[in-house]
Amino acid sequence: MLLEVEKINTYYGLSHILFDVSLNIDKGEVVVLLGRNGAGKTTTLLSIMGLNAPRTGAIRYQGQEVMGLAPYKIARMGIGFVPEDRLIFPDLTVYANLDVGRKSLGSRKSKWTFERIYNLFPVLKDFKDKPGGDLSGGQRQMLTIARTLMGDPDLLLLDEPTEGLAPLIVKMLADFIETIKQEGMTILLCEQNLKFALKHADRAYIVDNGIIKYQGTIAELNLNTEIKKKYLAV
Repeated sequence: MLLEVEKINTYYGLSHILFDVSLNIDKGEVVVLLGRNGAGKTTTLLSIMGLNAPRTGAIRYQGQEVMGLAPYKIARMGIGFVPEDRLIFPDLTVYANLDVGRKSLGSRKSKWTFERIYNLFPVLKDFKDKPGGDLSGGQRQMLTIARTLMGDPDLLLLDEPTEGLAPLIVKMLADFIETIKQEGMTILLCEQNLKFALKHADRAYIVDNGIIKYQGTIAELNLNTEIKKKYLAV
């Protein structure tokens, strides 16, 4: 087991958001966390990364407790986080944005080189000398993911990667996920695009009002129309 989240309870101030949330991910799996807006998907990722640490529970990565560690320490252990708001450095070039991710490793070398990144996302090579702020929304999403990969993660947390993107860009992200999945990357994906999520994941969790309501394989979920209608239908 690569990641184990055990009965975490997370708050925003006095507001209790996650209630005894538990999930686990084995190495090489793609697991999707599904749910409506405000269900607790993003808060779960923020809890794992230490950006909004749970008050109780446990989070173990490769058998080591990480709950309570600073986010940068969690990142250096091998967890990469791609937030939904596509935060980049708009005044830095695309190349410099990628270099920031690489420099976060310190003296350790990443298996992700510029050449490898450009092979995955050719548009980033075309715009490598352009400021990040000049990129479109889809290109920024690619840059955010690529910068995270430069930090050499073993587990990639993707928060709503397809939100607001054109179908062509969504297709490119789908190809990217399949490529790194075949290479053994482990992914925890939060996504509202049900078709996209179910196509690429191995297992699913459904969260509703901060509580895990369902877990199972994608094949099982595809057959369970009642659960999909109750927790995922708009």
